[in-house]
Amino acid sequence: MTDATIMTPESEADARPAWGGVLSMTLGVFALVGAEFLPASLLTPMAADLGISEGMAGQAVTATAAVALVTSLLVTVVTRRLDRRLVLLGLSVLLILSNLLVAFSDSLPMLLGGRVLLGMALGGFWTLSAATMMRLVPEAHVAKALSVMFLGVSAATVFAAPVGSYVGDMVGWRNVFLGAAVLGALSFVVQVATLPSLPPRGHSRFGTLVEVLKRPGVGFAMLAILLVFTGHFSFFTYIRPFLETVTGIGVEGISGVLLGFGIATFFGNSLGAVLLERSMRFTLATMPLVMGVLALSLSAFGGHLVADAAMVALWGLAFGAVPVAWSTWITRAVPDEAESAGGLFVAAINFAIATGAAAGGALFDLSGVSSVFVASGVALFLAALTIMTAVRTRPA
Repeated sequence: MTDATIMTPESEADARPAWGGVLSMTLGVFALVGAEFLPASLLTPMAADLGISEGMAGQAVTATAAVALVTSLLVTVVTRRLDRRLVLLGLSVLLILSNLLVAFSDSLPMLLGGRVLLGMALGGFWTLSAATMMRLVPEAHVAKALSVMFLGVSAATVFAAPVGSYVGDMVGWRNVFLGAAVLGALSFVVQVATLPSLPPRGHSRFGTLVEVLKRPGVGFAMLAILLVFTGHFSFFTYIRPFLETVTGIGVEGISGVLLGFGIATFFGNSLGAVLLERSMRFTLATMPLVMGVLALSLSAFGGHLVADAAMVALWGLAFGAVPVAWSTWITRAVPDEAESAGGLFVAAINFAIATGAAAGGALFDLSGVSSVFVASGVALFLAALTIMTAVRTRPA
């Protein structure tokens, strides 16, 4: 029994809805995800400056994802007695320190140390995000609040890599990370000004994760999440070689297609909030179903620029609704243990990033990029089937 049974999420949010806090969380997401994506556009100059291979520099991404996975499972237990406002502010401080450490790094260990701090900030922030939204706004507006927060993800997806590459070429990669630290500091200041006090609820322990996983439908939901994100990342990790070898376009064309994908995710965030007001099960199941159809269509009929670009954009539209829908599902299906469920959610996503990229790479080397898209489609169809048959939902 937790003290969530004494004060429900709805009663606290109704007492003082804090949309300013929602916007500060959006800015925090933008700063975190932007920092996460920066190495992808700066890998070559980072490796050259530090005197290491690009493969070794790429471990900065691996370190972030691995630590985020572990942190997502530990953060609610380690911080169970702390005001959630202080925890979120502390995670923003870790973001600032991470970017500063990377900016001033003179060796691979120092670089990895900075990225480890970022992984802690990412894992902790995402784990607490859905539960925080439940406490900032009334339940009827949680889906809308989450869609606003995920706009930060879409903005980072669109701008971080191209802007990082362009600015890094002008002023150097270290100054890009210094700029990211400034953005993190701005996020911290806005959070200080807008986030209300959020006293801890309950007394989370390691066993709570297992207890939540055993609840009816939760285990199947986590399986569906794993399948959805594995299907997505196996597709998206290898979209560039598909566009190069099958569609037959160059770097500028690829940039344009990916920009269309990023813009479409903006609309997908809002689309998810609208669809959730009508049917959660429909939203959860339809998005991976659409993505699966697109993956198989690209595999079977790809090779025409306009059609391929349209299908990639539609993928972005569908995927933009996915994190909004699942985060909202957490707030409705596990309202009394939203933080623990959020930890499982983040762990499943980070595991999917690793497995999707790894399995996709093996298939790519074995039989080409089209087979990767077929496997992605199969995983997404299985996700939709799992959602329709085994995941429990309830209306707002």
